[in-house]
Amino acid sequence: MQHNDFRGESLSRLGFGMMRLPTQADGKIDEAAVFEMVDYALAHGVNYFDTAFPYHSGWSEMVTGAALARHPRESFNLATKFPGHQVSPTHYPQEIFEKQLKKCQVEYFDYYLLHNIYENSYDTYMDPKWGIVEYFAEQRRKGRIRHLGFSCHARPDMLERFLNEVGTEMEFCQIQLNYLDWTLQEGKRKYDLLTERGIPVWVMEPVRGGKLAKLTPGMMSRLEALRPGCSAPGWSFRWLMGLSNVKMILSGMSNMEQMKDNVATFSSGEPLSEAERQLLLEIAEALKVSVPCTACRYCCEGCPAQLDIPYLISFYNDICFQGSMTVGMQLDALPVDKLPSACLQCGACAAACPQKIDIPTVMRDFTERLKSVPKWADVCRKRDAEQPKI
Repeated sequence: MQHNDFRGESLSRLGFGMMRLPTQADGKIDEAAVFEMVDYALAHGVNYFDTAFPYHSGWSEMVTGAALARHPRESFNLATKFPGHQVSPTHYPQEIFEKQLKKCQVEYFDYYLLHNIYENSYDTYMDPKWGIVEYFAEQRRKGRIRHLGFSCHARPDMLERFLNEVGTEMEFCQIQLNYLDWTLQEGKRKYDLLTERGIPVWVMEPVRGGKLAKLTPGMMSRLEALRPGCSAPGWSFRWLMGLSNVKMILSGMSNMEQMKDNVATFSSGEPLSEAERQLLLEIAEALKVSVPCTACRYCCEGCPAQLDIPYLISFYNDICFQGSMTVGMQLDALPVDKLPSACLQCGACAAACPQKIDIPTVMRDFTERLKSVPKWADVCRKRDAEQPKI
C-alpha cells in the first residue's frame, strides 16, 4: 500500500469511505461484510476510514466504530464530519460531537471535518451564535480532534471566501475531484486554489458515484490498448495519483471485490503517462452529455413528492448516454406518483443539490424523452392519462 506524509504522519493513499457500505435485503448495513472489509483493508495497509453523521441514516458511524473497535486504536485513523445544516437550538455542535464520540467508540477523532461547505451552508457555519469553527478548534487544542479540516462542494469563489475567513484553522480540504470534474465542476480551479494556499487535498467521488467505474465498451477498449488489465476505477485512481497535492483518495467501496481491486491499484501505484492522462480527458469530454449526479441524496430530503431523484436521474443518464431500450421496463415497476412526471417543479431539490443541477428541468425533459423510448411509450401515455389533473 502506498502512503503519503501528512504533517509527519503516514497516511495510506487509499481511504475507505463509509458512505456506500454493503447492505442487506432490508436495507440495513451488512455488518459482517463491513467487518470483513475493514479487516482486509487494515491487513493490506489502509489506515484511513471516513464516515459522517448522516451516512446510512446515522448508522455508518456506529458500524464503523464497532468494526474498528476490534483493532488497536493506533492502527487506524478515523475521520467523521459535523453536519452544519442540522444545527438548531436543540442540536448544538457540542451535543452532536459528544454523540459522535460515543457512536464511534473513541475518545478522539484523528480527522474531523466541517461537512459540506457550500453556498447554502456557508452562513450557518459562519454564524457567530453557533460558534462552530471556534468550538471545533478548541476541541483540537484539547486533543479530542487531532486534525481539523472541511469538505466542500462549493464553487471556487465560495471556497476562496471560506478560506479567507477561516483558512488558517483548516489543515486539509476534501473536494470532489476526478478526470471528469477537472473541467466540468471546475476541479482544476479548486485544486490550484488549495495548492496555492498550502492546503492538502483529500478527494471524494474519485469515480463519480460509480459513473467512471462503468465506461462504455468503446471507451474501455481504447484504455485497454494502452494499459491492459487496468479496471475503469483503476484508471480514475491512477489519474489522481499524478496530482502531487492529493494526499488522500477516498473510495466508497460496497463489496469485497471493489476493496481488493482498489487495494491492488494502490499497491502498485504506477503513474499514468501523459498520453494516458490526455486520453482520460478526451473520454471526459464524451461523458459530459449526462447529468453529474453523485447520488448524495441531499435532494430527496425536501422533495414534497418524495421522489427518488438520484434513482430517476440514473435512468435519465442511461437514456441520454446510450439510448437504452431497457429503461421502460425498469420504470414500469414504479407507481405513477414516483415517475419523473410527478415532479411538482417546486425547485427545492435544485436548491439543495451540491452539483447545482437544475433537477426540475431534468425531470421535464425526462418525461418527454420517455415518450420516445420503445416499450415504454404506450405505458407513458397511459400513465399521463391517469395522472390526476391539478
